[in-house]
Amino acid sequence: MFLTQTVPRQREIIEVVLRNGWDYMRRLLTGGKTDEPQLPTPAVLKNILVDLGPVYVKLGQLLSTRPDLLSASYIEELSTLQDEVPPVPWSDIEVVIRKQLKRPLEETFSTINPVPVAAGSIAQTHRATLVDGREVALKVQRPGIDATIAQDIALIQGIADLVARTDFGQTYEIKSVAEEFTKALEAELDFTREAGYTDELRRNLSRSRWFDPTQLVVAEIYWNLTTEKLLVMEWLDGVPFLAADLNNNTNGKDPVAERQAITTLLFRAFFQQLYIDGFFHADPHPGNLFYLKDGRVALLDCGMVGRLDPRTQQILTEMLLAIVDLDAGRCAQLTLQLADSRQPVIMSRLENDYDRMLRKYHNVSLTEINFSQIIYEILQVARNNKIRLPSNMGLYAKTLANLEGVARTFNPELNFFDEIKPLITDLFRRQLLGDNPVRSLLRTALDIKSLSLQSPRQIELLLDRLTSETLQWNLSLRGLDGVRRTMDDAANRLSFSILVGSLIMGAAIITTKAQTSELSFLSSVLFAAASLLGLWLIISTLRSGRLR
Repeated sequence: MFLTQTVPRQREIIEVVLRNGWDYMRRLLTGGKTDEPQLPTPAVLKNILVDLGPVYVKLGQLLSTRPDLLSASYIEELSTLQDEVPPVPWSDIEVVIRKQLKRPLEETFSTINPVPVAAGSIAQTHRATLVDGREVALKVQRPGIDATIAQDIALIQGIADLVARTDFGQTYEIKSVAEEFTKALEAELDFTREAGYTDELRRNLSRSRWFDPTQLVVAEIYWNLTTEKLLVMEWLDGVPFLAADLNNNTNGKDPVAERQAITTLLFRAFFQQLYIDGFFHADPHPGNLFYLKDGRVALLDCGMVGRLDPRTQQILTEMLLAIVDLDAGRCAQLTLQLADSRQPVIMSRLENDYDRMLRKYHNVSLTEINFSQIIYEILQVARNNKIRLPSNMGLYAKTLANLEGVARTFNPELNFFDEIKPLITDLFRRQLLGDNPVRSLLRTALDIKSLSLQSPRQIELLLDRLTSETLQWNLSLRGLDGVRRTMDDAANRLSFSILVGSLIMGAAIITTKAQTSELSFLSSVLFAAASLLGLWLIISTLRSGRLR
């Protein structure tokens, strides 16, 4: 059904693909010989997605969060898709704003700048002033984008269903990527969700034991004006992070010290999100990190967020320590703990792959190690070993990569290990003792007391069952049924062999002692029975294929 409903869009997609020179598609459509399907080169894929429009730009952004599926070259190229969408004319945007407001536009805003400050694949942002004088940012959904998304989603899902039947589709998990993309895209069409995420992040970062919360800003949401297609939030006056001129700051701070303080603030804020709160801003690229005029740092655009459950947080914390120690065995164990599937894995091969990957860092100083690159390589090793990890691992890896990349550009003197060392130490302490050490110690003491009281009784019951012969062992060994059947067959053949031999020997003895015709007849019967059983035994052995 989707193929007939989207024929014009299919034709447009084919034209875009051919125009960008994807050689595989060109050979396929012209009847030429094709090799195993491969993705187009990173640059070609990016051009195709841009030409196809906002929905496919968003698909590229999603793919840039999946280093577990794509190599680093694709991730790097697709990550530049963030701000390359042309804006919608103001006349169309104004219509959307008026429809979303409960009161006339003139009674709500005193001014609105018709020139957008940013344009994304789903929406664009304008600066405005409320009638009470407060400055706000208006994030307005592109008109008609919901209809375009519905059509393209149907097309993408249909194509994914077809491609998923091939080895190529299974290797790249096309079906799961399409489903994840659909859910993410539908969620982004509702700005009230992003508003909720922004509020949650703002609450979480309003308190911390690692940094001063007053130095980090997340915009306040104006809920009385926010709808599914219009997001109204506090205007934060500043410049993109990497464009900040700290030499001319007005707070009188030393530029070098200020740069180091901001770097530390960012690392601590994001480590709190990842390893303590379990809810994190998943897109810390330079355009979403602002340096405000008053010297504070702001996090913008909570459209892409991730979540980590406590168990995953603990595993990832241990993974950081394993990376620092270059411990291949521990990396392999932790990877299996993260795995979604329970498919059998050759542990020795996984450890060897990690050892080979980590070996090149043995003589490298910790200050020179790119930790996010190692995490990308860990995901690649898992993928090569057919280990399926949760999709949020991609968001986690990309968040760390963006954070480390921005921090190194902003502060070339960055020492990643020095930044994370005190945080890892505190994280392990929290895992051992919790937020309230006294409560944790009391709970442990109660558990030990309970164990000490129950253990003698449990031992008594075990000994009682052993002496009364009522203890039963239930063991389940994989492949045991096959071994049992093989042993049964061997025992049966051995029994038949003994029986045939006995019949032959009995017939021979009777023949030598036979004095009457009756005994001679019995001897002949025994020889015939032995011959038939022996022939059956030979035939069954030949059929089983186990003669040799």
